[in-house]
Amino acid sequence: MAYILYSLDDCHLCEEAAALAAAAGIAFESVDIGDDAALDERYGVRIPVLRDTASGRELDWPFDSPSLARFLAGP
Repeated sequence: MAYILYSLDDCHLCEEAAALAAAAGIAFESVDIGDDAALDERYGVRIPVLRDTASGRELDWPFDSPSLARFLAGP
């Protein structure tokens, strides 16, 4: 997977972010941070967060289709 979406179960913003990523046609893995104390510490107040595993870049919420497109285009 080239992207990870850090999220929580039952988070409507996370569902929105997943829908935007899916609409953009990218493959991503959803990771529930509630299952990992270290991830919860790192991402707890920032979720949803889309991480590019190749570059390490992260896109914090809030984002929309245009900002997601800029993120996917790279630096």
